[in-house]
Amino acid sequence: MKKRARVRRDDNLIIFPDLEKRLTEKGLESLQKKNFNEAVGYFEDAKEMDPENADTLIGLVLAYFEAGKLQDARSLAKDMLYKGIGDYFQMVDLYVMILIQLHEYEEVVHTVGALLEEKEIPPEKAEHFRTILQFSKKMVDNKTFDDQDDYRDKLETETKLDSFNLFAYQDPKEQMLLVAKLSTQNIRPYVEEIKSYLASESGHPFLKTMLLNVLKEQEYDREVEVTKLGVKQVVLPTEMSDIQGQEKQIELTSKLGEFLEHDDPVLFENIKSLVERHFFLMYPFDMNPSDSGAWAAAYHFTANEYHGMDTDAEQLVTQYGTSEADFLKAKEQIQLIEEISYPII
Repeated sequence: MKKRARVRRDDNLIIFPDLEKRLTEKGLESLQKKNFNEAVGYFEDAKEMDPENADTLIGLVLAYFEAGKLQDARSLAKDMLYKGIGDYFQMVDLYVMILIQLHEYEEVVHTVGALLEEKEIPPEKAEHFRTILQFSKKMVDNKTFDDQDDYRDKLETETKLDSFNLFAYQDPKEQMLLVAKLSTQNIRPYVEEIKSYLASESGHPFLKTMLLNVLKEQEYDREVEVTKLGVKQVVLPTEMSDIQGQEKQIELTSKLGEFLEHDDPVLFENIKSLVERHFFLMYPFDMNPSDSGAWAAAYHFTANEYHGMDTDAEQLVTQYGTSEADFLKAKEQIQLIEEISYPII
């Protein structure tokens, strides 16, 4: 097992290892759940800890945009372009999307025009930017709103034609942006690509949860095969429970609360955050073993391990009324989920 870094304590706050990554992941989860202001809070906290982390800043731009804080999104995206943070063409796309929403077409013409003149643009992106430039020039020339709608339709159509092929992207940030964009469109044209990704061994559990939630929201009523951590399961999106408030998660949290909520509320809140993240990653699978006591003991043990505290495993097994075999199996699963939960960030 990999040696884990110990947490540090700042007064009453317990700082987990890689907290900025955890905050960014929570921000992404909040984005997916459409809790945009909550997402802004998580990303801003992560930004304070790592002010130039591209993953965090892209998430914050998206959160600002979705929360209607367009000027904040514009300012941050422009600053990232100026400082060279993140993939250049990806950031131009984001910046231009915000400018169009703000009807700042002259700035779009200036930005995209300079890009086409000075940058070596990949062939697959060149036509995309030329279309945006043509559209924006027409808006500057005070074309009618009918023209504006026509060109918006053209831009949306172009985006739809090649907007979803997760296997074609190696960059996790680009994959996440594709899935986030997909949530605003009709997913029917992309169902086969979605099903292929969900069934694959290589697809990331975080992205798969996002895709499953999109299928559920759009009431897709056919079975799909999902693979996570080597386990395959067939699910029907319309019959899946909501990501928030999963029955087993509530049961597990309640059991932990019996022993920790009053005796160590800070530890309890940190374990709850860990549990929420893991249930998001494993959604909609049931946790195995099924005994919530085994999971409560394993999470309690893992949290103590993070804090550098010696823990009597046998005592926790007895305390939570579980078996040693189930406890060890749950602990092993937690370690496995922890190992795979970071690459998306």
